[in-house]
Amino acid sequence: MPTDHATRWGGIPPAGPQRTLAAAQLVAAVGDGAYYTCSALYFTRVVGMSPTALGLGLTLAWALGSVAGVPLGHLADRRGPRRTSVALALATAAVVAAFLVIRSYPLFLLAVCLYATAQSGLTAARLALVAALVPPGQRTTLLAHIQSTLNGGLAVGAAIGGIALGLGTRAAYQGAFAVTALGFLLAGLVLRRLPEAPPGAAKPDGGPRPAVLRDHRYAAVTAVNAVLLLRMPLLSLIIPLWIAERAPGIGWLGSALFVLNTLAVLAFQVRAARGVTGPGPAARAVRSAGALLLGSCAVFALSALDVPVWAVGALLVAASVLQVAGEMRQSAGSWQIAFDLAPPGRIGQYQGFFGTGVAVARALGPLLLTTLLLDGGPAGWLVLGGAFLAAGHAMGPVARWAARNRDHPVPVPVAAGV
Repeated sequence: MPTDHATRWGGIPPAGPQRTLAAAQLVAAVGDGAYYTCSALYFTRVVGMSPTALGLGLTLAWALGSVAGVPLGHLADRRGPRRTSVALALATAAVVAAFLVIRSYPLFLLAVCLYATAQSGLTAARLALVAALVPPGQRTTLLAHIQSTLNGGLAVGAAIGGIALGLGTRAAYQGAFAVTALGFLLAGLVLRRLPEAPPGAAKPDGGPRPAVLRDHRYAAVTAVNAVLLLRMPLLSLIIPLWIAERAPGIGWLGSALFVLNTLAVLAFQVRAARGVTGPGPAARAVRSAGALLLGSCAVFALSALDVPVWAVGALLVAASVLQVAGEMRQSAGSWQIAFDLAPPGRIGQYQGFFGTGVAVARALGPLLLTTLLLDGGPAGWLVLGGAFLAAGHAMGPVARWAARNRDHPVPVPVAAGV
């Protein structure tokens, strides 16, 4: 195991498949950062689409993408995760390139649905590839490296997208889209350097439908994790609106807190995942995440008090620090649990199903949290914090229940250790 400073702090994973997987994530993330920064303004200002039409199209696309992860993950199990990952990365590049010439709404709908589908499938296939090429005890640490790399790539891509936004021309926007397409093209080429899954690691399950759709216990674990993932819309949506209502003079702080979150994950995600190598430490990590997220919500609630603007700002910063600490612990624990409970030959479909929690949080979070927090005020924050705490404590027992009587060995911690 490498012991150099860079590896321990999360910048560089060990040489071999792990470093190659992180490199593929880096170039894809640069493309994602450029796309997410300027895609909305490209489609509304350059293509001429209305915001309502754009929002409807994206909602439909990600609804489709949320259910595509399971069948595409199942395909990765049957045909091989490396082959499937490469194909989906190249498909994403082709779809983004098509955005440069699409002008009609029906073609936009088709393209954006293909984009969301390919993205969801790519996530599931890459996780199956991690399971095939990385020893179980090293997977969570690798995913922490990849998450750190993802944030670094997104920051670079966002800077490129920011240049396009500053120029505001069709050519500038299209240049950013070209960076996105190139990023996924390079990701596919990098993934091709990896070996395919070992023989037998991607055997079909033989059932009439993917086995994960019959695994109700795994669905329960996914549901508990989805509650914790309601943290996702906080910094991107809720906090800017919260600041705009209560302290409009420091509206810039919303962007600053987003940058703080990105840099914290980049610097500390690997350290936060250290020691999470089995179900016991994973459950404890998720439990501590619930407590940290409760603390974050409590401090956010305090920012509603009648205090000076500088105090509001200080409270928001403190709450955001607690939030990102909880985020990193929750990510590390949930990654480990999701891998531990997935049968070896079905990692793709199981990871695809587990990923639907992200889609659920993104779909339901904005409506639920704006009502609960912006209308409910401090009491709403405490209700949300209580839900985080309950979900964090529930993960251990639910994961132990899901681990019983499975068709593959799963180490089950004793209740006192979780």
